[in-house]
Amino acid sequence: MLFTPFEIQETVDMFLRYKLDIRAITLGVSLLDCAAASGEETRRRIREKLLRTAGPLVSVGRSIEAEYGIPIINKRLAVTPIALIAASSGDAGYTPYAEVLDSAAKELGVDFVGGFSALVQKGFSTGDLKLIEAIPEALAVTDRVCSSVNVASTKSGINMDAVRRMGEIVKAAAEKTADRDGLGCAKLVVLCNAPEDNPFMAGAFHGPGEGENCLNVGVSGPGVIKAALESHRDAGFDEIADIIKKTAFKITRMGQLVGMEAARRLGVPFGILDLSLAPTPEAGDSVARILEELGLEAAGTHGTTAALAMLTDMVKKGGVMASTHVGGFSGAFIPVSEDEGMTAAVRSGSIGLDKLEAMTSVCSVGLDMIALPGDTSAATISAIIADEMAIGMVNNKTTAARLIPVPGKKAGDWAEFGGLLGGAPVMAVNSAGSSAFIARGGRIPAPIHSFRN
Repeated sequence: MLFTPFEIQETVDMFLRYKLDIRAITLGVSLLDCAAASGEETRRRIREKLLRTAGPLVSVGRSIEAEYGIPIINKRLAVTPIALIAASSGDAGYTPYAEVLDSAAKELGVDFVGGFSALVQKGFSTGDLKLIEAIPEALAVTDRVCSSVNVASTKSGINMDAVRRMGEIVKAAAEKTADRDGLGCAKLVVLCNAPEDNPFMAGAFHGPGEGENCLNVGVSGPGVIKAALESHRDAGFDEIADIIKKTAFKITRMGQLVGMEAARRLGVPFGILDLSLAPTPEAGDSVARILEELGLEAAGTHGTTAALAMLTDMVKKGGVMASTHVGGFSGAFIPVSEDEGMTAAVRSGSIGLDKLEAMTSVCSVGLDMIALPGDTSAATISAIIADEMAIGMVNNKTTAARLIPVPGKKAGDWAEFGGLLGGAPVMAVNSAGSSAFIARGGRIPAPIHSFRN
């Protein structure tokens, strides 16, 4: 007998009571062979390749859900950064590339496609600049396309010219979707040390170091971790850490099973398992509530960063023992709008932007789904991005900023994005300016510990 009755019941409870799920299966597809001298021909090749390669993705996901009883929330695509593919075409604007990605995604039935992206941590190519300029319009006229720009790395430092421009792009993307509370910005993320194999949006792309295609999986189970801790409220941190680690192992094994099976059915290599705890707006599926289960009265109070550091580390330690190939972000997400506990903490005043920034030094991503006042200046947005990039650069980890300046709204107002994106209270920003700092441009050099050759 492979499993005891207790283990079977435990697994059933994980799905039915504690909201365990596969958050995403993401098929990565290389578009390098689609580049042509004509933009029209390049886009024709992109569409044809995506329809051919990803045709079975949704049906495979649904068949695994039915056979194994495991919810797979999103079926997604990630493609080679479009800035690399479109550069040879000579096109003046790159919005048509986003439109062809969106059209293919809708025809395939996938939820999102990531890769309207550029990698500019050390400088801009002509294609990079064209793609960045196209982002606001591209996100406004498409529904399923996500965009990312990597502006910093531990090896290269921070491209402050790119940081300055991305503050302006975020503002423009919000204004283009003002009728939807700046929803375009929810599909745009600015990154430091972007992983090339991440299955989570909005930062997913199929990196130039990846193979022809692969299947990456993101698994999530904040509710399972919280439930495991509820019966150990008097335990010390040694015991608590062990419980988190063992629970993460069980969650990750389930994700490994689904990922390997999905890859086999699609006839592609299994890439990586991202073992991040990714919350949703639903009650019982919150990273913030795990932190509170550890003894904090509310997420954001003193001790929150220490609690999050332990949680993230134990999730990684348990996960790496359960899968040979761990990648992506892998840790704990703390998005404000996508985590009902984080939303509640912001509304109650127990957590603010400064505390969130401190927490990103130990979580797996960064400032995620943060609603800002609509009149926040582009320079201030750039400065917030710069701070987040510095945390990633110095700590040799991935950090990100997904900021949404909500047009027409001020601190304390409510912004609604819908679905898994949820909604969030608009957060106050520091009133002192940063425009002279951002205007300097150039590049912040890489830290001394980046020299490891």
